[in-house]
Amino acid sequence: MKKIFLIAFFLVGAFVAQAQELKWHTDVKEAIAISNKENKPMLLFFTGSDWCGWCIRLQNEVLKTAEFSKWASQNVVLVELDYPRRTPQTPELKNQNNELQQAFGIQGFPTIYFTSAESKDGKVNFKGLGHTGYVAGGPTAWLAVAEGIVHPKKS
Repeated sequence: MKKIFLIAFFLVGAFVAQAQELKWHTDVKEAIAISNKENKPMLLFFTGSDWCGWCIRLQNEVLKTAEFSKWASQNVVLVELDYPRRTPQTPELKNQNNELQQAFGIQGFPTIYFTSAESKDGKVNFKGLGHTGYVAGGPTAWLAVAEGIVHPKKS
């Protein structure tokens, strides 16, 4: 009887953990304020959500997993910068995303930049920590790369 109870408890716990959705910001100014307040870098996810196969694969294999969710909630502020072909966006959102694509020199998707930022005199200054994209091997392999960027070992 105890085994059945424990199994049921863990299954319910797994479903509850998956139900806790991460907050992906689309307003960079809001994300910068949160990043500075929480003293966490931002993870900027440059994606073509409705057409980019590698972006969709990264989402499914890493960004929608419990491992990523746990790591992200403790380490970064999430920002999605989307460049869809079929999904409508406001002109303001398109302009913001295009400006950031140019500022970071994004050539392809998916690209993930880790950065901190500060606003001075109405201008935003980004301090890039590093970047990555799709990494084969699921969440463990991807998180190893991300962890090396966000918390580099001091030599």
